[in-house]
Amino acid sequence: MNYIEIIEDLCVGCNACVHSCPFGVIKIINDIAIIEEGCTVCGACLDACPYDAIVSRAEPTKSKLVDINEYSGVCVVAELEQGKPATVGFELLSVGRTLANAREVDLTTVILGHNIKDLAESYVYRGSDRVIVVDSEYLKDFNEENYSIVLEKLVKKYQPEIVLCGATIWGRSVIPRLAVKINTGLTADCTQLDIDPETGLLMQTRPAFGGNIMATILCPNTRPQMATVRPRVMKSLPEKIERKGEVIVEDLSDIKWPRKRTTILKSIEELGEMINIAEADVIVSGGRGLDGPEAFGMLFELAKIFNGAVGASRAAVDAGWIPYAHQVGQTGKTVSPKLYIAIGISGAIQHQVGMQPSEVIIAINKDTNAPIFELADYGFVGDLFEVVPSLIKKMKK
Repeated sequence: MNYIEIIEDLCVGCNACVHSCPFGVIKIINDIAIIEEGCTVCGACLDACPYDAIVSRAEPTKSKLVDINEYSGVCVVAELEQGKPATVGFELLSVGRTLANAREVDLTTVILGHNIKDLAESYVYRGSDRVIVVDSEYLKDFNEENYSIVLEKLVKKYQPEIVLCGATIWGRSVIPRLAVKINTGLTADCTQLDIDPETGLLMQTRPAFGGNIMATILCPNTRPQMATVRPRVMKSLPEKIERKGEVIVEDLSDIKWPRKRTTILKSIEELGEMINIAEADVIVSGGRGLDGPEAFGMLFELAKIFNGAVGASRAAVDAGWIPYAHQVGQTGKTVSPKLYIAIGISGAIQHQVGMQPSEVIIAINKDTNAPIFELADYGFVGDLFEVVPSLIKKMKK
């Protein structure tokens, strides 16, 4: 259903629409066209307006309210990498277990792929009460369309009140599609999840306005409450092989798979000897203070001593000094190493969001007022071109 809208900033009150209206329901009041009751959206005024101040718009559809009491349980959609559990799935089970305990409900894990039933027990050991295995040749390779169709079926069948997934390329491709299919909300890139003790609602906290504030979002009227969570911001629960849980192999015989539009010819892992910064125990990161790409050679040398990885701030990446794969922060990767060394990084909130879960943070910066020192456990105030070579020399001994 459409309606006619007057854009007041463009309307000059020229009367062209008044003369064009066959029903006489347009008037000029204070030099602005006003549409009264009786408009049939015939469109005559649209063609008559010489200033494009009249437009036809579609009325927004109203979401159908659901009975939230019909939904119960916490569900983690666990990502697989090359047919093996991705770390982010275990991280989500940790926070999922906390949420499920607070709501006094079961925690369910969903895994999708082909020949993956043997993986189910690993999620039980990490805190899941139930694992739903969705196994099909159609799910062997990543396909967001097929995956979202399956998840839609599962959500409608099991009706969880909370659905969590990693804010990875995988999750960011699949979960928004699912949200549209089941007509519910989605909070992306969360860094913290809690249960409101008064309402029982999921409190979804994420950076907003460029990371300058942390916003907490509630979804009171639709179910499930869905969130994607940044990797490496949650700590995985220890594995307990004595834990018991239910394993369900889901029947997919009633699914009509869509026509295959893409084919994965080959999956290529990261080339070279680069260590994935999201998995590294030690990260040496550089920022604008390095003054150029050449200085990153020092960082690679220092990182090699620790058997660690090299990270970077957005400023260094935007300057073209180092590839995007190294970027840490709100628009890069979230990391939580045992040791994070920030060299020549001022410590803007956008960068802090990506590295503040680190166990120990060392900052090297010549600016005593750099925000990074407020977050750091240890700080060196000095010229990084003197401090870092000295540190490398000491470490080699």
